[in-house]
Amino acid sequence: MAVTLSVTILLAVAAALLLRARQVGIGTALVLWLSGFTAASTGLSGPVNDFLAAIARLVTGH
Repeated sequence: MAVTLSVTILLAVAAALLLRARQVGIGTALVLWLSGFTAASTGLSGPVNDFLAAIARLVTGH
């Protein structure tokens, strides 16, 4: 669990730093942060994957 949590926190910190430096927008930072749950295979990875897939379908129109 320690490794799982650290990956999620690492990507959250990276997203916050990029957002603070104005290198990315809020949407990109949110996707980066949510990807941390998927990469870490936390209990939230299923719902996060479903949410990201729904957003991708919405954007592409499929």
